[in-house]
Amino acid sequence: MTDLKTKYLGLELKNPLVASASTLSKKFENIKKMEDAGLSAVVLYSLFEEEIQHESLELNYFLNRGTESFPEAITYFPEMDDFNLSSEKYLEIIRKSKESVDIPIIGSLNGVSNSGWIKHARLIEEAGADALELNLYFVATDLNMSAVDLEKSYLDVVRAIRKDIKIPLTVKLSPFFSSLPNFVKLLKEAGADGVVLFNRFYQPDLDIESLEVKPWLELSTSRDLLLPLRWTAILYDRVHLDMALSSGVHSSEDMLKAVMAGASAVMTASELIANGIGRAESMLKEFHDWITWHNYDSTSQIRGILSQKAVTVPAAFERANYMKALSLYDDEV
Repeated sequence: MTDLKTKYLGLELKNPLVASASTLSKKFENIKKMEDAGLSAVVLYSLFEEEIQHESLELNYFLNRGTESFPEAITYFPEMDDFNLSSEKYLEIIRKSKESVDIPIIGSLNGVSNSGWIKHARLIEEAGADALELNLYFVATDLNMSAVDLEKSYLDVVRAIRKDIKIPLTVKLSPFFSSLPNFVKLLKEAGADGVVLFNRFYQPDLDIESLEVKPWLELSTSRDLLLPLRWTAILYDRVHLDMALSSGVHSSEDMLKAVMAGASAVMTASELIANGIGRAESMLKEFHDWITWHNYDSTSQIRGILSQKAVTVPAAFERANYMKALSLYDDEV
């Protein structure tokens, strides 16, 4: 019988397919559906420190408004049940999920300050999360902030959180690092147990009629798989961290490529949003059938077989293959 089990962040998963952070997990019933569809773990939607800070300031305003005038001003206070902060809702989802499902629940934290990261990381651990994913989503726009300064701030956060919590810690990265392998190595030294490749950045659009900046977010396609696939293959078995591939996972073929490149976990969200949570069932069936048909006994047998270390032409993942790729279009010109 084919064994699909894998290990990610020290957690034993029944298969590599994990629900990545998305709005789907804001509803507990969706988390239950994900388990029923065969997903092996769920990364909750990201908890943003800025959002919590904004709500805290807003709550403080309402709690203090008018209290300097009359004792009766106490009646102005909002009902606390109607003013639950995002963090409380988030922690309640973790607690409820841990009581009701058997798959691992991974918290996702997007913070902007050391104190904020640490405080909420601790709360997520105390709520029962099996692991924590730090979402390093920061757009550096300060001309005086160097790449070294930015990377140092990331590493300082990882060290501080690693010191404060005991659950496994993984870091979700953008692909925009001058030397990604070196930074992943430094993350390992700072205490990270894994990395997620990659974050998909929100890209604003411009409305030329209203002269406004418009928020814009497109779901991924399988073409988005190529970038994380390349770096997963390059990093596999070079830096000893668990790797999860995220972005562009829409089919069993995408799953197979991710595992063959070296991923321990394969994360998907856009496919579930576009085609329903039940889509995971067919992806997993096709993944299982392919492995069985090709006479492999387990997922572990195919992990890394197409990594840079394993292929006969390692340069295929590097610049040396650039001219060959361009030559494919020579006959079209």
